Amino acid sequence: MATDTATDVFEEHRPVLMGVAYRMLGRVADAEDVVQDAWLRWSADERAEVREPRAYLVRITTRLAIDRLRAAQSRRESYVGPWLPEPLVTDFGPTVPDTAEQAVLADSVSLAVLVVLESLSPLERAVFVLREAFGFPFAEIANTLDRSEAAVRQLAGRARKHVEEGRPRYEVDPAQRRDLTERFLAAASDGDLDGLMSLLAPDVHLVGDSGGKARAPLRVVESADKVGRFFIGVAAKGVADAAATLDYRFLELNGAESVLLLVDGKPDSVLQLEVADGRVQRVFIVRNPDKLVGLAG
Repeated sequence: MATDTATDVFEEHRPVLMGVAYRMLGRVADAEDVVQDAWLRWSADERAEVREPRAYLVRITTRLAIDRLRAAQSRRESYVGPWLPEPLVTDFGPTVPDTAEQAVLADSVSLAVLVVLESLSPLERAVFVLREAFGFPFAEIANTLDRSEAAVRQLAGRARKHVEEGRPRYEVDPAQRRDLTERFLAAASDGDLDGLMSLLAPDVHLVGDSGGKARAPLRVVESADKVGRFFIGVAAKGVADAAATLDYRFLELNGAESVLLLVDGKPDSVLQLEVADGRVQRVFIVRNPDKLVGLAG
């Protein structure tokens, strides 16, 4: 296999490899590092006997991601405050023309599901990602992980049960999410506590991720009253620099409409609302600057 051919084959499968790595790790930079390591191995390996490059590359990527995830899990034990995945711009567009497939990919990369995946073992997470997001056969997953097919089916069953118990049990109309998000922002900026409370479910949760590098709640905030007052307080304080320019824009992150807050044109935070029955059920805020680098520009 010529070098150019090897490069072309790898680039053809790069989107799948990035998809697997990101769902495994929840960090774009980590996923890119894993894919780069996979390329180095692919370019150095003897490829003459490789009959199915996609399966071969997914196997390399998955194993590298498992190793990195095991190392990352120990570091996350000392993470300051709640941990959320790094926001990922998702616009599958013509690359995934099938609407049903788009829905599956978007769900598997949603913030809510990725948070649940954090509680799985690395092997369970790998099986779930390969099976549920990409539809790999159990036999192929078994070969990837050097496990028996029976063992992989058991891992898949445990992982699916755990994810189903933790993921949202409702579908959200994108138009409704956009409307509620706009009303949420308007009520918060106007200091309208009653208006904000009317949008929040009584048991709403606020999850903020700052990594100790920006202002955000260090614990999950629960109840409409506490969440509402938090946002009214944040809006009243504004930004530290009174002369700074504050702006925001809507974009699709992790398969859902989200808000990117910009201060002097630089990403400051990401806000995403989880909506059901016309109310906000959960609020995600990502303020760790390391996780917003990819949204600049």
